[in-house]
Amino acid sequence: MPYSSRYLYLTRHGEASPVEGELTENGRRQAALLGRRLRDVPLSAIHHGPLPRAGQTARLIGEQLDGVPLHVSEAAGDYVPYTPEGDELPPEAADHLLRFLGLFPAEERERGEALAREALERLTGPVEGDADRHELVVTHNFLAGWLVRAAQDAPRWRWLGLNHCNAALTVIRYAPGRPSTVLFFNDMSHLPPGLRWTGFPNMPRV
Repeated sequence: MPYSSRYLYLTRHGEASPVEGELTENGRRQAALLGRRLRDVPLSAIHHGPLPRAGQTARLIGEQLDGVPLHVSEAAGDYVPYTPEGDELPPEAADHLLRFLGLFPAEERERGEALAREALERLTGPVEGDADRHELVVTHNFLAGWLVRAAQDAPRWRWLGLNHCNAALTVIRYAPGRPSTVLFFNDMSHLPPGLRWTGFPNMPRV
């Protein structure tokens, strides 16, 4: 059976209200603009997590495209993908990172690790057949970081510290017989300046 390349397009949902979890007006504009950017991409599917902000973003992107099916998936959702042990972490950062992860219940973290394994199995790697596949995943900050980390063969804890802006675009290529490649990360060129950097930590931006 021949194998072909998979191109995985990753985005974080559009800006959402912290109270209702629904997209703001800015978030809706971000999603529509990302959809317009993707019009010339031969997407075969849009996968999205079950939360409203991801579903709304996926639908608004889909409205700009020509009949690309939407698939809801818990594996594309919002969860902690991996919880490291203290000795896996840099000593200077271990206490801070473990305190942050301790905010999530143990049961939720265990479930997240199972979903993260499922995401790697379902969404990554070359595909069977003689045609390349292009898929979009509308997800959340944690899973975007997890998939980028995996594409770089970085330590499992290294999803921590990878931040993705709302409706920014990351593309990963999985080619047969080659290492996976992050073609670009957190790209916001489809967004006007007033819609960029939402959802990003308060730190210097270039």
